[in-house]
Amino acid sequence: MGQALVSIIMGSDSDLSVMEQAASMLKELGVSYEMDIVSAHRTPEKMFDFAKKAHERGIEVIIAGAGGAAHLPGMVAAISPLPVIGVPVKSSNSIDGWDSVLSILQMPGGVPVATVALNGAKNAGILAAQIISVKDRSIREKIIAYKKGLQEAVNRKSEELKRC
Repeated sequence: MGQALVSIIMGSDSDLSVMEQAASMLKELGVSYEMDIVSAHRTPEKMFDFAKKAHERGIEVIIAGAGGAAHLPGMVAAISPLPVIGVPVKSSNSIDGWDSVLSILQMPGGVPVATVALNGAKNAGILAAQIISVKDRSIREKIIAYKKGLQEAVNRKSEELKRC
């Protein structure tokens, strides 16, 4: 697909099953991406280096997933000039995922992180594509087609239900 425009990062490989949903949506919408593990707590130097240089490598949007204390999205947003979409991940040591959700939602003024639902990486992928579609008409057309497909699926199910 060419040069990655979206970087999908996560704090641990245990987040991969959730974060793959973002990759799947980006692939479906024709948006090139990269994926890596970047832990705010276990590899802070890697996280700082990533956040400082992602835009220099051509990345346009960062999707950051994290569970528990979920510092990764906010720390990356504090350093990077790029839009960051946070995906709170319900981890094994989580308090029903609320710790991750609140950690990503409660960012201080001046350090925004767009936040999707708990384990909502699919929507993060769509949102990243929508951000890129502001300047890429071909991606916008794919998003329009995707949304039309959602509408058609609901209409089809509605008609099936009426026949029962």
